Amino acid sequence: MGSTDDTACHSKGALLAQRGSRIFTYLARIFLGTLVSIPILSSALTDSPQDLLAAGRVDQAFETLQRQIRSEPTAEAYNLLCRAHFELGAWDAGIPSCEKAIALDPHNGLYHLWLGRIYGEKADHAGFMSAAGLAKKVRTEFERAVALSPDSWEARTDLAEFYLEAPGVVGGGKDKARDEANRLAPLDAGMAHWVKGRIAEKNKDTDAAEQEFQVAIQVTHGGARSWLNLAGFYHHMNRLPEMDQALRKLESSPLDHPGALVDGAGILLRSGRDYPMAVRLLHRYFSSPVEEAPAFKAHVMLGEVFEKQGDRSAAAEEYRTAVAMAHTYRPAQEGLKRVTR
Repeated sequence: MGSTDDTACHSKGALLAQRGSRIFTYLARIFLGTLVSIPILSSALTDSPQDLLAAGRVDQAFETLQRQIRSEPTAEAYNLLCRAHFELGAWDAGIPSCEKAIALDPHNGLYHLWLGRIYGEKADHAGFMSAAGLAKKVRTEFERAVALSPDSWEARTDLAEFYLEAPGVVGGGKDKARDEANRLAPLDAGMAHWVKGRIAEKNKDTDAAEQEFQVAIQVTHGGARSWLNLAGFYHHMNRLPEMDQALRKLESSPLDHPGALVDGAGILLRSGRDYPMAVRLLHRYFSSPVEEAPAFKAHVMLGEVFEKQGDRSAAAEEYRTAVAMAHTYRPAQEGLKRVTR
């Protein structure tokens, strides 16, 4: 799969993006874009492209990668450039770089995984006919990623998500998702139970779904990501007091995936509940030793929370921090305009 720097961690926020009749509904994390995480110890940050992306310093990452590609156009550099575009939601700009990475190194499962992901995000924002063609490309890339990296829990989880959310006409199917969950179990038992819980939700068996999410908490010894997924389930079921309780558990849980803190804050922001907890979750994320979610997006989220609380000055500071990291990121630009006009 690659080095630790190349590992694509998922905080796996559990809310399903409701996109109506789209032919490929990609399972969205509550905090859009957390697919792009590159975990790395913050205390060891250097100026490498991996470190810059991990810290959410996208502008500097672009500059570094473009210089590197001019002097030595490697597959890794193109893959990281694609991921930088992914962080900004620039699917069309990123796809050629992901494709170039595969052209240079066709046997790297990680590169196929990222191409599938960026195809999936573009499909999620495309019209019906375009999404259908893109969905087939997503399946091809995810299946190729699994074939090349069969021990990658990330690749198997993404493939299971695709099978679960895509219609049969483009290769989806709950039976396929269940088979993938079984193969995922020895690699990441918590995520295997999460997939099985989502299958139960699809079958409208909410009791079985809740049980799977609770078993995931047990097998991960109360890890943050599993509490997040249970909270997402309760949010989807509109069981808000139970959602709040699960998020309180997340707040004090072992931090197996720090990005869960950002996604938990996202649930609270979207549901309009307990903004002080959202602030605490985001502050804990910023002080965590590992970067998972793009930091500039976390700062935008914190700015939005402060806006909801009526603290325009604190919100402006967060938006300015985000703009300094990624000056073209529109939500940061628009947020700053809102609170300073």
